[in-house]
Amino acid sequence: MTTNNKPYSNTKATLAIAKASFRSILRSPSAVVFSLVFPLIFIVVFANIGGGGISVDVGVAKTCDTSSIIYKALKSVKIVNLVTNQSTDEMNKNLSKGSIDAILDIKNNHSGGLTLYPPLSLPPNNLPNKPPFSVNVQYTKASNKDGILKSVISNIISQMNSSMSKGLPQMAEVNETTIQGREYKYIDFILPGMLGFSLLSSGVFGTAFVFLSLRLTLVIKRFFANPVKRYSIVLGEALARIVFALLGALFIIGIGHYAFGFTLIHGFITVLNMLVLSAIGLIIFMGFGFIISGVAKNESTVPPFSNIITLPQFLLSGTFFSTTAFPVWLQHISRVLPLTHLNDAMRKVAFEGASLGEVSHQLLILGIWFVGIYIVAVKTFKWE
Repeated sequence: MTTNNKPYSNTKATLAIAKASFRSILRSPSAVVFSLVFPLIFIVVFANIGGGGISVDVGVAKTCDTSSIIYKALKSVKIVNLVTNQSTDEMNKNLSKGSIDAILDIKNNHSGGLTLYPPLSLPPNNLPNKPPFSVNVQYTKASNKDGILKSVISNIISQMNSSMSKGLPQMAEVNETTIQGREYKYIDFILPGMLGFSLLSSGVFGTAFVFLSLRLTLVIKRFFANPVKRYSIVLGEALARIVFALLGALFIIGIGHYAFGFTLIHGFITVLNMLVLSAIGLIIFMGFGFIISGVAKNESTVPPFSNIITLPQFLLSGTFFSTTAFPVWLQHISRVLPLTHLNDAMRKVAFEGASLGEVSHQLLILGIWFVGIYIVAVKTFKWE
């Protein structure tokens, strides 16, 4: 009679758990719906209707007269987001990439002192023959929002002209130029957001339900009757979700690129970078799921806890609409959320061709979230 004295392999145990978990994910309708079906439906809908919450991002040149009434009128238009915190070089680069839609430079033509309304008693030859302001706007072919800004500026100047007395020159002359650039389609905005939507849903809901169910059905307790290590259980489940999420991400990117023209500036390299970001995002979002599975008492309490975490991020992280369309106070909240930085990194990599090193700021914020989330997860997670 022979005995098997081979040591127990936790690596094999981890892979066996991952394989079983992956099969259970494929058989779960909710996992497939949230990870693949919903994102694809949103992509099809938004790619065809162009999305909502339009915001025109306008860089303000350093020489722009920000005290002029035209600038103040433009500042009051809600759909116009005036960008003042970028250098001239940054603005020019972002204009060519389509990250901003135009650059505005308002000149005061009365440098010796602005006199908009000379006394009507002055003879006609004493009236200024040049408009008080020159509005210089540089557009880019990388953006399709030039028509919106043109309409806004034209409307502002028309209203001001109509209020001026007869014989006076117009309030402003408008000089427009357009530079070449890569077209920024709405699919280039919405697809990374939908990818983030899929990862957040899978990471939070999937992890929370699975580990709570394993604990309540005493499956984890039965695992402990074997020499399997605890880390093998967590790692096995994590591997299954990462593989499923990456396959889903690859599917979504492929559909977006071939069916809707989603931009992959460096082709296969861009896809690889997006998959790396997807894995990082999913690992962080799984931390939320671990916390919920430890706090929730039963399966009916998982959805409320999960929605508290996911809904604000779906709405405020630039998933469906640009965060520049939000009020300033809401933009500050948006910049704290991890999904915001994942979405930003995805868009920079896909459309602008940024490397992972060039999205280090977003990765740093995600890293901070990773540390914070798993510190809480370790303290709240329960095995039994």
